[in-house]
This record gives sequence, structure tokens and C-alpha cells, in this order.
Amino acid sequence: METKRLIMRRWLDADRAPFASMNADPEVMEHFPSLLSREQSDAMVDRIERDFDTYGYGLWALEERESGRFIGFTGLVLQSFDAPLLPAVEIGWRLTRPAWGHGYATEAAREAVRYAFDEAGLDEIVSMTAERNTRSRAVMERLGMTYAAGFDHPLVARLTPLSRHVIYQLKRP
Repeated sequence: METKRLIMRRWLDADRAPFASMNADPEVMEHFPSLLSREQSDAMVDRIERDFDTYGYGLWALEERESGRFIGFTGLVLQSFDAPLLPAVEIGWRLTRPAWGHGYATEAAREAVRYAFDEAGLDEIVSMTAERNTRSRAVMERLGMTYAAGFDHPLVARLTPLSRHVIYQLKRP
């Protein structure tokens, strides 16, 4: 898939090193419980690719059209842990620091929303993040998503700054 400035595609072996670097960046991973090792990053790519094979969608690798540079991911993933509104398909994103502040997350997420409703035939999607992640919450709001609930994430250590999460939802227009 393509947007004005981005290519959203399946993963290449060449994406693995920059993806691992992004997942080892403390600023990028500020709202996640821990940094990821190269092995953990590679395992995540493997899971993402299996999702594409299973569901027909997943977290697309993002490539900047002009430079061809890998800048992160945006896409759809089935979430089924114990939280409000789940199980549901979540829209998510993670970008390299140099890609921040250019509107890429919103641009790619809008295309993923279009795909969710027009091609995957979904009736609703959700998005969630740590309560204090104001940048991701702003993207959710730009997508027209509305706040649905706050919750303590069952996969994050309780009583830590990251345990409190929010979930937003968007229904098919």
C-alpha cells in the first residue's frame, strides 16, 4: 500500500537491523515495559509475518518513499488479552525518532484504517497505549477515534508508571 509519502509493505530481511535499533532506543520505547534485544525484535518480525499469512493483514513496515529508508511500522494486529473491548483488532504504530514530528504515524494509520474497513471488512478497530503517551493519543484522536476506557494492562507490571492504559475505538463509518 502507498500513501503520498510512504510505502506500507511486508517485511524484508533488510528491515531487521534498523527495526532492532529502533526497539533498543530508550526514547522510542519510553511507553513500553522494556527495550527489545535483536533476538526479540527478530521474533516480533516473525510473528508479524505469520499474522499476514493468517489474517491477511498485520503491521506493515514503513518506508519513506523519497529516501527508501525504513522508518518503523503501522498496521493491524488482533489483541485478545483481558482488557475492555477485547478481543478486537488494534491499530498500532512505532516510528524511529528521526521520523517523529512529520505526520507519518497519522498518514500511515489513516491508510491502515481504510484497509481495516474497506478491505478487511472490519466493523470496529481499537487502539491502546500507556495513559501518559500523549503523542499516540493525539494520533488516535486525529483518526477520529474516541476514548472508550482506562484499564490496568494485565501484561505490564502493576503499580508502575506504564501499567495504566487507555483504549480508544473507531467504528466503521
